[in-house]
Amino acid sequence: MEEEVMTEKRPIISAGGGPRREGAARKTLPMPVRYAINAVVVLVLLVLGELMIDGGAINRYQSTVLEQVGIYVILAVSLNIATGYLGQLPLGHAGFMSMGAYGCSIFIIRMSEALGVGARDFVTGTPMALVLVFGGLVVGGVCAAVAGIVIGIPALRLKGDYLAIITLAFAEIIRVVMLNIDDVVGFDLTGGAAGLTGIPGYSSFLLVFGCVAVVCFLTHTMMKSRHGRAILAIRDNEIAAEASGVNTTYYKTLAFVVSAFFAGVAGGLYAGCVGVLQPAVFGFMKSIEILVMVVLGGMGSMLGSALSATVLTILPEALRAFSEYRMIAYAIVLILVMIFRPQGLLGSYDFSLSRIIERVMNRDFPTARRAEKDEPAAKEVSADA
Repeated sequence: MEEEVMTEKRPIISAGGGPRREGAARKTLPMPVRYAINAVVVLVLLVLGELMIDGGAINRYQSTVLEQVGIYVILAVSLNIATGYLGQLPLGHAGFMSMGAYGCSIFIIRMSEALGVGARDFVTGTPMALVLVFGGLVVGGVCAAVAGIVIGIPALRLKGDYLAIITLAFAEIIRVVMLNIDDVVGFDLTGGAAGLTGIPGYSSFLLVFGCVAVVCFLTHTMMKSRHGRAILAIRDNEIAAEASGVNTTYYKTLAFVVSAFFAGVAGGLYAGCVGVLQPAVFGFMKSIEILVMVVLGGMGSMLGSALSATVLTILPEALRAFSEYRMIAYAIVLILVMIFRPQGLLGSYDFSLSRIIERVMNRDFPTARRAEKDEPAAKEVSADA
């Protein structure tokens, strides 16, 4: 009897994975190696894209569309910080974009006149022009961040529809100020309704997608830090987070300001891409367009925001030949996604190249996991037989 008890089968506890030896440690990549792999992949993609543009495989129109794709990816990822990660519903992202666009453009135009930097210097990429471009992007981001502080401190005390309405109102205030500020200050600053012209074409494929990589990296690292965990805790349960000692006002404002800063950088890139800024472009529908990208991709998914921004930027251009029907097709795509994937294309899933490499290293495949689950059942059947 004692022998039967001693030899009684005990359940096998597995940590997942493929056919590894029992008790073997799971292989993982050190954090510096992960960052190095991602950096190499991004660098290779940037070099390939630039070579295709220089070689003529991508024409000027297509490269401009690609630049706009990168700009909208930044806008969608930045809004995802406030909407997907923080769980709020702001509708004033176009206002932050306009602050960044005008701040960056005015800085570059004034400083290039003072330093004698011509439009040709921005095309060829002289050192002084590059300094002005990066300085302008920082200025644009800071202008948007300041606006985010001014708007966020009072607005984030509200929730739901009230927050959406007040942020929308602030965005309209910014648009009206850009439209009429020249009459107030007494000199040309924003160009008013006629628009701000004379903006050098400083945006390029490398600059835009380099900024995309930096914004995605900073967003990822922030959300993996303790600040990001506090922001996610507020999204899940604000009352419980505050009871646990999380300064909800500080972290809500932090997420809102970081979101506004990245939107300002995207606005600066947009100004260098189109060359002319008009306040009417940054109206209510621009904020809705960016919000649709976030909701369609999946709130809380950076990859989903990037994919939906890419699709919703390229789709109208691809259907331009069917100008009478392209908005209908655009609306049908949105309706179908909302019916069959109400959580968005990817939900809250985020892609990780390092995770895939680790699964390959550990032979952690879905087929191997299914075989491992079926193996104990097969042994029990053979033992009973």
